[in-house]
Amino acid sequence: MTQEKGLLLVLSGPSGVGKGTVCSALRPFMKDLVYSVSATTRTPRAGEKEGVNYFFKSHKEFERMIQQDELLEWAEYVGNFYGTPRKFVEDTLNAGKDVILEIEVQGALQVKEKFPEGIFIFLAPPDLKELRTRITGRGTESEETIHRRMQMAKAELDLMEHYNYVVVNDEVHKACDRIQAILVAEHLKKERQIAKYRHWIEEVNI
Repeated sequence: MTQEKGLLLVLSGPSGVGKGTVCSALRPFMKDLVYSVSATTRTPRAGEKEGVNYFFKSHKEFERMIQQDELLEWAEYVGNFYGTPRKFVEDTLNAGKDVILEIEVQGALQVKEKFPEGIFIFLAPPDLKELRTRITGRGTESEETIHRRMQMAKAELDLMEHYNYVVVNDEVHKACDRIQAILVAEHLKKERQIAKYRHWIEEVNI
């Protein structure tokens, strides 16, 4: 039987909206969902581990990856680079497994050009005041950096129209429920079901 290709789920939104928190909360409920680990040049935050949260690279290493076309997407954000290793994502999808990318908005739009069949979810804050509170609560950014992130967030909210779905992260468990519902619905779309049944019909003589 022909292997059904996995779905590419792209989750992005403004910095501080809680993308990492939502992805971590999804793990116990969506154990078959494969998480793609991004590469970045930013400094690790407390508790982050190499190869688990990110692949931490120097600027020189990251530039080599760009030149050798080893990234599905990449973007510069507030002085640092972020990118998604290409081969891992493609191999996993071809093996029939769903992949989730947790990336910045610039990167998501790059992925959409290469994988328009992907599922693009914009994770939004309840409001900008709450977003600023979350960023400030990290205690890792200067006032100047916070201001830059807020200006970037306003610009990114204008790009919401390029996504398939918008999920408000008011409460993490509710955001997770919404994302799970989206993935189930996408798997049940007639285009995927028809393709599966056509393969069955072609392979069986009745």
